[in-house]
Amino acid sequence: MKLGFSPADEAFRAECADWLQDQMAVPFADIRGIANLCDAIPRRKEWEQQLAAHRWSCIGWPEEWGGRGATLAQQVIFAEEYARAGAPNRINHIGVELAGPTILAFGTQAQKAKYLPGIAGGTQIWCQGFSEPNAGSDLANVRTRARRDGEEWVVNGQKVWTSLAHYSDMIFVIARSEEGSKGPKGLSFLLLDVDQPGIEVRPIRQMNGEAEFNETFLTDARCPADAMLGAAGEGWKVAMGLLAFERGVSTLGQQMQFRNELDAVIAAARANGQANDPVIRQRIAGAEIGLRLMRYGALRMLSNTDLAKIDGAALTYKIQWATWRRDLGELAMDVLGQAGEIAAGDHYAWAPLPNMYLFSRSDTIYGGTNQIQRNLIAERGLGLPREPRGDL
Repeated sequence: MKLGFSPADEAFRAECADWLQDQMAVPFADIRGIANLCDAIPRRKEWEQQLAAHRWSCIGWPEEWGGRGATLAQQVIFAEEYARAGAPNRINHIGVELAGPTILAFGTQAQKAKYLPGIAGGTQIWCQGFSEPNAGSDLANVRTRARRDGEEWVVNGQKVWTSLAHYSDMIFVIARSEEGSKGPKGLSFLLLDVDQPGIEVRPIRQMNGEAEFNETFLTDARCPADAMLGAAGEGWKVAMGLLAFERGVSTLGQQMQFRNELDAVIAAARANGQANDPVIRQRIAGAEIGLRLMRYGALRMLSNTDLAKIDGAALTYKIQWATWRRDLGELAMDVLGQAGEIAAGDHYAWAPLPNMYLFSRSDTIYGGTNQIQRNLIAERGLGLPREPRGDL
């Protein structure tokens, strides 16, 4: 696959590169290179708003909603230059890359006018309410319920692994709105304010000392009747559209992080002499090849025009990147040696590569375990029958 860049694209590259480098050199130098989602939240909110003020926040969106109507090539270029400038990971990734595109695809004009300006402007941070204690990889098994009460929906249930819920203003939730329904039928997709009496957020402490994600309890939480994307009972269709975005353009930003992490591993290997080890060099080369393959896989996914369907490339992408990053974490620790086992403070938040290693242990679990991903590939991608469930 060959992705070519026209003279106009290269002019665009120069424009965004100059702006990003200037921002990271002076006004936002203090957050340059920050990867951990829990660090410097107030400054990173300011960064989101600075991006928005110069129309760099959501460049792939239509201009009328705060974007630039950027082409695929331009979105790739921006992701590359964002990484090259060392700009921090986006704390409103879920809003810009998931909630926003889903509202654009499935929302009414009134819903777009209500929700998109806050996302594009960097003033409204979003989180995702999908997984539950008994419905992590099996999203269709959610038990959170929503019932209509006049002009409102009342939601009761529990979500888990809601990243950055404690910093978020809004949450989108999949809930069962038809009594007695099972599986993907009878689900609805709701948009709720986090700051309300019916929502309680409890941080989950991770083994690296941070608390990026949370348990989220909904007890008679409410949202207006018009805060539902799609019709009642069509939540599965909307959720599949959102997951297509998660496996599509948003992966370019994810790969920005991967690029920086691999470069950090390479720099560490050169600094301590591990780059002279032929086995380490071979593993680094393998990681580089894997990263490039993921980039082309992401571009393949972007050719999918059916937002309600996840194509073959998207089915394989999660297990691909999760396994790759798990292996990268192990490579990082092998490169660092004993130095990677020592933290300067009480946790690893400020030790980027050891922190990445620790977090990567969860990559093959959250968002659908590798085992679940293999089932999805077999059933949805290859059309293989389900194994009958009976007594052995």
